[in-house]
Order: sequence, then C-alpha cells, then structure tokens
Amino acid sequence: MATQPKREPRTEPARATEGMLYEQVAQKLHEQVTNGVYRQGERVPSVRRLSDQLEVSISTVIEAYRRLESQGVLEARPQSGYYVRARLWQPPAQPEISKPPCSPTSVSVSALALKVLRASREPDVLQLGVAVPHTSLLPIKQLNGILARIARRDAGRGGGGYDFPPGSPELRRQIARRALDAGCTLSPEDIVTTSGCQEALSLCLRAVAKSGDTVAIESPAFYGTLQTIEQLRMKAIEIPTCPRRGISIEALELALDRWKVKACMLVPNFSNPTGALMPEERKKRLVQLLAEREVPLIEDDIYGDLSHRAPRPKAAKSYDRKGLVMLCSSFSKTLAPGYRVGWVVPGRWREQIEHLKYINTMATATLPQLAIAEFLERGGYDHYLRKVRAQYAQGVERMTHAVSRYFPDGSRVTQPTGGFVLWVELPKQVDALELHRRALARKILIAPGGLFSPKQAYRHCIRLTCAVPWDERLDRALVTLGRLAEELT
Repeated sequence: MATQPKREPRTEPARATEGMLYEQVAQKLHEQVTNGVYRQGERVPSVRRLSDQLEVSISTVIEAYRRLESQGVLEARPQSGYYVRARLWQPPAQPEISKPPCSPTSVSVSALALKVLRASREPDVLQLGVAVPHTSLLPIKQLNGILARIARRDAGRGGGGYDFPPGSPELRRQIARRALDAGCTLSPEDIVTTSGCQEALSLCLRAVAKSGDTVAIESPAFYGTLQTIEQLRMKAIEIPTCPRRGISIEALELALDRWKVKACMLVPNFSNPTGALMPEERKKRLVQLLAEREVPLIEDDIYGDLSHRAPRPKAAKSYDRKGLVMLCSSFSKTLAPGYRVGWVVPGRWREQIEHLKYINTMATATLPQLAIAEFLERGGYDHYLRKVRAQYAQGVERMTHAVSRYFPDGSRVTQPTGGFVLWVELPKQVDALELHRRALARKILIAPGGLFSPKQAYRHCIRLTCAVPWDERLDRALVTLGRLAEELT
C-alpha cells in the first residue's frame, strides 16, 4: 500500500497565522452554504477532509466549524460530523438611517453621562453600558510585567521625569510604523501622545473652534464627543447616519451649504454606538468635500484596529492631502484602558496641539507609554489582536442572537463588522431611561439612547457592550432585559 507523504512540521510563523486562517475558512464555507453548494440538512466535509483540501491544520478547521456553529449556520451531530442547520438563524432587521433635526443646537448630556459612569464603578453590577473591554479580555498581565521591568531597568526615565509634548519617541516610532496598516504614511514627528483619545479629541476641537461655533457630528454620536462640545460651549449639528455606511455625505454637504461649520467630528471606522463602517469611496469623498471648503475633520479611529475581518479598514486620514484631517486614537479599547495612552496626528495644527497639550496636562505618563511601545515592538500587539478580534466577533454574534430571542418583537439591531458595541432600537413605546433604571435595580447597567444625542433623543434605543465573557449570568441578564422591555411596551 502506498504511503502518504509526511507533512512538514509547522513553523512558528505558520502557527501565528492560525487565528486569521480559521476566520477565512469559516467565511469560505459560509459563502458555500449561502450559495447553495451545501443545502439545509446536508453534511459538510469532515474536519480531516477539509483540512487536506485547504491545506490548513485540523485545529483551524475545528475552530472554523465551532464559529459557524455559534452563528447558527452548522450543527454538530455526535459521531456523525457537522451539518447545515435545517433552519438558518436570521438576525433581526437593522435600524434605518437616522433623521435628526438638521440645525445647530446646544448640547446637554453630561448629567446623564455622569449618572451612567457612576454606576459603572459598582463591582457587583454587570457592565453592559460602558464601552470598555472586560479585564479578562485584555493583556494587562503582560503589559504590567513589561512596565515593571522598565521601572527597574531605567528608574530615572521610567517615572522621574516628564515626557513633554510631543511625547515618548519610542511610542511615536511604533505608532508611525503601524500607521501603514491604516493607509497612512507618517513620521514620529507627525504624532503627539495624549492622555487617552478623549484628550486628543478635546485638544483638536480647541485648536480649530471656539465657544459658540458649530461642529458637525454623526447621529447618534459618541457621548464623549457630545460632552466635549458641551463643555466647550459649542453647538452641534447632527447629520443623518446609516448604521451600516456611516454619515450621509449628501446631507453633510447640504449642512455645509446652509450653516457655518467650523469642524466635523466623526468615527468613520466602526462608529460608537452603531458600529457603522464608512466605505472607502465615501471616506475619500468626505475628505475631498471638506478639503474643498477648508473644514477640518477630527477623525476618531479608536476602533479601527478591531475589525472582525481582515484587512483593517483605512483611516480617512489616508486620503488627506492638505493636512486638514486630525487623526485621533488610543490603546484604551485594545490594550489597557487604565494606562490612558492616546495619540493624535494634528496635521497643520501641530504646534497648537503641542502647546494645548502642555498647558492641559503637561505630559502623558511616561511608564505606560514605554510599556506599550515595547509591547508593540516585540510583536505582542499583532498576536493579541488576532485573538481578540475573533472574541469580539463572537461576542457580537451571541449578543445579537440573544436580543433576537429575548427582546420584544419589532426590535432592531445593528450588525457591526468591527468593534464590540450593539445599537438596539426597541419598540417606540419603550422608554430607554426607565429601562435603564429598572435594569440597574437588578444590577445590570445599559446605556440609554439619550446619551448619544445633543438633546437626549433616541429615547427608545439602548447601546450594549459585547466585550464581556459569555456565561450563565450574562444570558440571564439578557433574558431579564428582554422581559423588562416587554413590560414597558
């Protein structure tokens, strides 16, 4: 009998790509099911056969099949294999494009935001209302180990002095290297480190606008952006936004024709709270439109690295030819929220940003910057991203599935392809603020929709965070939320 040739042993680089491979295998098989290659009730190839066909490891195929099983595409039958489910689960409909009043308005969300944030500090409350990953999903142990080694190795640099603006050269060099993934060619001198993305956004807005000026935003919009506009006593003009494709460029153009807009503050990649991803051609058109009118774009790209599928989407900054796009981000959603390390590419406002940074907080903490720089340089960030992207994709899928099972009929849910938040539109009778109060009484924190509008609109919507470990407590909490929402209808 002929012997089968032995497979070459897998090298470390091959093993490092497993995390991306299983997503590709799952997507390929999902497409075959969708296209009718494998029909409902039919058996798909065995794990070993698909492993041979695609020349990937058995563990990769097993992980891909488990992913499709969690999505409701496949079902495992004991001692038989995997089969296409007889009835494929369909996610709920998505919300329609928003229709906010398109005129400048003052902002009033800080009091409500403070109330929600206070509840987020309670240790016995299930945190579904703040967009912060659970600590078990973050590489805190590795980062803290690096930080401790740096402190012992270089006591003088590690904490005894200031990293005055523009900040740590080691970290800025690593950020510049990674910027190519987002389509941007940067040098370390283009970058200023900040105390989180929130400070970066605030510094940019202060550099280009003043009290009373009007800023164009998405609708719904991240409440941190709204709080910054409110604190600086500016006005916001809400632009209709699609939960899949981002803001309406056409509506923005009309607003620019009618009103004197000093800046735009947008999240083109996986917007918070809807998770919308602006297509590349629309990002390019957005940058061109604003460049024609010399209106700066303050781009929040904090979720850009958290795409559920490769490749990473480009930043709008990649289309900037006039220095009008101010790119802001941080490592708070990916590595360590408590380290408070962010950064900004200020474009033509670099000197103003450095000065504002100095008078605002003088410097970003040195040790966290150095720890993150070393983590990036060693390749730890890429390895971690491969793992956590899959975890967030699975969390979004499971949460969506739970909403479809437990929430009232007629509920709509976004379908983000990156990040870890869901925007849920409940039946109009449901008062999200009352739902928030009743849920909190049962130790469940959600974010009511009013947080994401200058005048607290979206009163029947909520945002849920999916970056939490899935367990029985979480499932019970979603059952409870669905029951409370049903009562409010």
